[in-house]
Amino acid sequence: PVSPPGPGRATGMDLAYVCEWEKKPKSNHCPSIPLVCAWSCRNLIAFTTDLRNEEEKDLTHMVHIIDTEHPWDVYSVNSGHTEVITCLEWDQSGSRLLSADADGHIKCWSMTDHLANSWENTVGSVVEGDPVVALSWLHNGVKLALHVEKSGASNFGEKFSRVKFSPSLTLFGGKPMEGWIAVTISGLVTVSLLKPNGQVLTATESLCRLRCRVALADVAFTGGGNIVVATSDGSSTSPVQFYKVCVSVVNEKCKIDTEILPSLFMRCTTDPARKDKYPAITHLKFLARDMSEQVLLCASNQNNSIVECWSLRKEGLPVNNIFQQISPVVGDKQPMILKWRILSATNDLDRVSAVALPKLPISLTNTDLKVANDTKFFPGLGLALAFHDGSVHIVHRLSLQMMAVFYGSSSQRPVDEPALKRPRTAGPLVHFKAMQLSWTSLALAGVDSHGKLSMLRISPSMGHVLDMNMSLRHLLFLLEYCMVTGYDWWDILLHVQPSMVQNLVEKLHEEYMRQNAALQQVLSTRIVAMKASLCKLSSSTIARVCDYHAKLFLIAISCTLKSLLRPHFLNTPDKSPGDRLTEICSKITDVDIDKVMINLKTEEFVLEMTTLQSLQQLIQWVGDFVLYLLASLPNQGSPVRPGHSFLRDGASLGMFRELMVVIRIWGLLKPSCLPVYTATSDTQDSMSLLFRLLTKLWLCCREENHITEPDDALIDECCLLPSQLLIPNIDWLPINDGIISKLQNKQLVRLQFGKAPGLVGHTVSSQFDAFVRTPGQPKIDHLRRLHLGAYPTEECKSCTRCGCVTMLKSPNKVTAVKQWEQRWIKNCLCGGLWRKMPLSYS
Repeated sequence: PVSPPGPGRATGMDLAYVCEWEKKPKSNHCPSIPLVCAWSCRNLIAFTTDLRNEEEKDLTHMVHIIDTEHPWDVYSVNSGHTEVITCLEWDQSGSRLLSADADGHIKCWSMTDHLANSWENTVGSVVEGDPVVALSWLHNGVKLALHVEKSGASNFGEKFSRVKFSPSLTLFGGKPMEGWIAVTISGLVTVSLLKPNGQVLTATESLCRLRCRVALADVAFTGGGNIVVATSDGSSTSPVQFYKVCVSVVNEKCKIDTEILPSLFMRCTTDPARKDKYPAITHLKFLARDMSEQVLLCASNQNNSIVECWSLRKEGLPVNNIFQQISPVVGDKQPMILKWRILSATNDLDRVSAVALPKLPISLTNTDLKVANDTKFFPGLGLALAFHDGSVHIVHRLSLQMMAVFYGSSSQRPVDEPALKRPRTAGPLVHFKAMQLSWTSLALAGVDSHGKLSMLRISPSMGHVLDMNMSLRHLLFLLEYCMVTGYDWWDILLHVQPSMVQNLVEKLHEEYMRQNAALQQVLSTRIVAMKASLCKLSSSTIARVCDYHAKLFLIAISCTLKSLLRPHFLNTPDKSPGDRLTEICSKITDVDIDKVMINLKTEEFVLEMTTLQSLQQLIQWVGDFVLYLLASLPNQGSPVRPGHSFLRDGASLGMFRELMVVIRIWGLLKPSCLPVYTATSDTQDSMSLLFRLLTKLWLCCREENHITEPDDALIDECCLLPSQLLIPNIDWLPINDGIISKLQNKQLVRLQFGKAPGLVGHTVSSQFDAFVRTPGQPKIDHLRRLHLGAYPTEECKSCTRCGCVTMLKSPNKVTAVKQWEQRWIKNCLCGGLWRKMPLSYS
C-alpha cells in the first residue's frame, strides 16, 4: 500500500489554473445534476451548468465550450434541452459535439464558420420521453496503436502502427458512415446515421426481448465493426449485462440487430465479507472505446467505494472423458467459450465521485500486468478516480495500483491517518463531479460541485524520480504522436520548462529527419508549428518563433503561387510546371535573374491580369521579406533578431529564389503586380539586385551538410542596401495572449469566466516587444497582408495558438485569392483553431 503524502501536498499532480464564475450575491449558475464534461482532441472542453431564472423559477440547461489556452473566453449556449443534459460526446475530429438529455433528445453541435467560440445545433434525433444514459459516435475505423516500449525506435511506423479496425458502418467504396448510438433508461438502443446529403436515418430497437431498467451503460467497438453495449440496473446484486449490436442499412432504412453476450456479477457481491456492503453500482466504463474486452466497475455505499477491473477472455471448454474417447479433441478443435475474469480490485476506498479514462491507444505487448520498467509510469497507462473528499488518484488501468495522487484543499489530512478513520466535516466537501483526461493524459480537467473548472498537470513521470532524459523521452514520444495524428499538443506544453526547449526542438528535428521523404513532406508544416509553440516558452529561443511562423507563411505562398501555373499543352510529361521550376532553379545557379528565366517555358506562367493584380499583397510580402533578410545579413551574429535562422536555411532561400523568378515573369505581363520598392535611384533594377544577392547567399547554404560563411564581398553589398532601398518593417505575429507561458513557474493561476486576465510580468514577451506592433498602431490582416487601420471596423478572427489575426469575411472575389483563403479557412496555417474576436480587440 502507498502511504499518502502530507497535507495539501501532491505527488505527480498539481493545479495549473482554476476558472470560476463571477461571484454575485445571488449566483445564477449552479452545477447541473448530473454534471457532465468532455475533452476533444483539439483541446476544447465542453461542460454543463444550469442557469437559474429567478423570476420564472425554472432552469436553463447551458452547454459551455472553452479552449484550454483561453479558458476565460467561454462560449455559453442555451442548449434548448428541456430536461437535464446527461451526456456530452466529441467526435474523433474534435469539431462536432453531441449532447443528450433526460427527455430522449440528442443534438449535434457544429462550429459556425469554423470558429471555436461560435456553435450551432445542426441535426439531431429523439426517443421521446426516454432519458439517454450512454452516447457515442460510431467508430470510423481509424485506430493507431502506441508502442511505448519502442519509444526509442527511429521509425514512426514502429512507434505508431495502424491497427486493422473496421468502421461500425460503411458507405459504398468502404468509406465510414457517420452517426451516433445511444442507450436509454428503458433498455432501448437507438442509432442515427448521417447521410452525405444531410438526411438522418434513425432506428430504435430493444437491447433484448425482456426489457429492463438501465441505470448505467457504456458503448465500445470491436475490430470487426460490431458495437458492444454494457448495462447495469444500478444494483450490485444484479448482473452487468453485455450486448452485441450490429448496424446495417437495408433498402435505405437503418436496421439494428442485437445479441446477448456473457454477463458478470461484481466480485464484491460474491465475497461473504462484503456481500451487502456496496449495494449500488455507480460507475460502469469500458477501459477504451475500442477495447470492448476490458471493463471498469465501481460499487458504492454512502461513504465508501470499491473498484474492479474485468477482462473478457476466450477459454477452452473442458470435454468430458466419455466424449474424449468417442471423438478425441486435438489442438484448435477444442470448443472455446467467452468468460469474464477479474483482473484486479481495490481495497475499500473513500466514495468515488467521478472516473476519467485515458484516451491514448497504448498497445501493451507484454503480459497484461507486466510492462517494462522504464514505461510503467507512462501517463497513458493510468485512469483517474475523484473522491468525495476532494482528492484525485491516478491508478494503473489494469492493476489499479496507485501511480499519482492529488489532495484538494478539502482533503488535507495527517500523513498516517487512514481515510476510513478520518472524522467527517459538517459541511459538504468540494469535489469533482465530472472529470476528463486530455488526449495525451498529461492534464486533467475537473468540474466541481460549485461549477468551477480546475486544470491539473499530470507529471510525465507520475511523480516518481525518473532522470531528465526519461521525462524528455516521454514528452518527445507524445509530441511525435500528436505530429502523426494531427491532435493538438497544448497539454504537452504544460510540462515544458525553458531549459528543455532547445533539447526538445533538436531531438524533434532529428527524429523527423530519420523518416522517409514522403512522410517528411506530409508532416513538414506540422513540425514547424510544433517548434514555434515550443520556442515561445523560452527567452533564448523566442526570436525563432517569428522565423517559424514566417516559414509556414512562405510554404503556403509557394504552394499557392506554384499551383496557379498551368502546362501549355495538356499532354505534358509527368512533372508539373511548379516541379520544373524547382528543378531548373536548383540546377541553374546563375546570379542573373533573366538568365534563369530564359530556361523556363514562359507560356506556363500566363495568368489573367485581374488574378495577377489580386496577388500583389502576397507578392509584396515576398519582396519585402527578401530585402529584410539581405539587409540583416551583416547583423547575423545576433540570433535574437527575427529572420536569423533563414540566413542558414537553404531550402527556404531556394523557395524565395523560385518565387522571385515567378514574380519577375508575371511583372512582364502586369508591371503593377510587382513588389514596390522605394529606391534612391530611378534607374536601379531592384529585383535583379536582390536576386543576385539572394542567389549568392543561397549558394553558401544550399547543401545542409556543407554550409559555408558568406564572403566579405556579399556582406559589403548587403551593408549598402539601406542606402539603395528603404528597408521595410516586417509585421511579425503578435505574442499570443494565451495562458501557457504564464504557467511555467508552477504557481496556481486564478481566472474568471468571461473576463480576460491582466497577466503581467511575462519575461519572455517583454524581450519580444521590439518586433511587434504596440496597441494603437495600425493593425494588419496577417494572412491577406491587408492593412486594417488602428481601430478595425471589420470583424476579425484570431488563431487560438499563434495569435495570427485575419478578417472573418473575405473582401475578395477572385478565384486565385479564394484558393489562397481555402488553405486556412478551417484552421490557421499553424494548425490552431480560429476564434472570433470582439470589434474592440485593438
